[in-house]
Amino acid sequence: MKIEKTKITSYSNSSVSVISREDSFFQSPFHSHPELELVYVKESYGKRIVGNSVEPFVSGDMVFLGSDIPHIWLNDEIYYQGINKLKAKAIVVYFNKDIFGPDFYELKETQKINTLFSKANKGLYISGKTNKLIAKKLEKLLNKKNFEIIIGLFEILSILSESTDLTFVNNETYSLPNNQTKNDRLSDVFQYVKENYKEDISLIEIAKIANLTPTSFCRMFKLKTKKNFVEYLNEIRVSNACKFLIETDMGISEIAYKCGYKTVSNFNKLFKKLTTTTPKEYRKNAKT
Repeated sequence: MKIEKTKITSYSNSSVSVISREDSFFQSPFHSHPELELVYVKESYGKRIVGNSVEPFVSGDMVFLGSDIPHIWLNDEIYYQGINKLKAKAIVVYFNKDIFGPDFYELKETQKINTLFSKANKGLYISGKTNKLIAKKLEKLLNKKNFEIIIGLFEILSILSESTDLTFVNNETYSLPNNQTKNDRLSDVFQYVKENYKEDISLIEIAKIANLTPTSFCRMFKLKTKKNFVEYLNEIRVSNACKFLIETDMGISEIAYKCGYKTVSNFNKLFKKLTTTTPKEYRKNAKT
């Protein structure tokens, strides 16, 4: 099971990429890349997974991520209903640390930037006055060109390096899955569920993915996500069911089985619990 790995700057043919995103829902997969990333959610809400952290996000959410931290922003189910007024908007900046060259990081004046990048390996949540100030800088950065973008990025990094409005997203530095460290356990679980939610996933089976006993796995999962594994699995299944209801003409029973439910009655019960409506009503409302 591998996290989808990408290289953003090679696609954009630029050492720094500043992107304004607006869509019905955030569509990037669970992925990682060598570039550092600054994400400012202008409008949207749901859950974000960064490394081993699973937390809610709302409009105004801002994080700074170091290299190779797996991450994904997942909108709440309502965003998949096709309601026109709901939008997922964000400004994202990608850049490779190597853009500045090795000599840059040896300067006395850049030691705080070095420290910032080191902290970013755990993911940094940006709040308070710094959040508001950076948000304004990002809006301006969208309109800059050529070397002005580099200057604007320097300014943002300088502000972040001096700020006290930063908190860690993860308690420890994330390591890539092929290192097989403790940090990887939860990301392997997320990836496994993403690929196998249609199957019957037992607690014993998923605990083996994390290389833990069922009891230890339940304790760790609850501690990290603030919910039990079955609740998370149902959220993923129902989220995918919402997509099938909107994007296909498959029958309710077929969707139920396709999303891992053995009986339609159980599917209907859990679907209504999570969305406050039945699958039939959900599809009807999405198409009106």
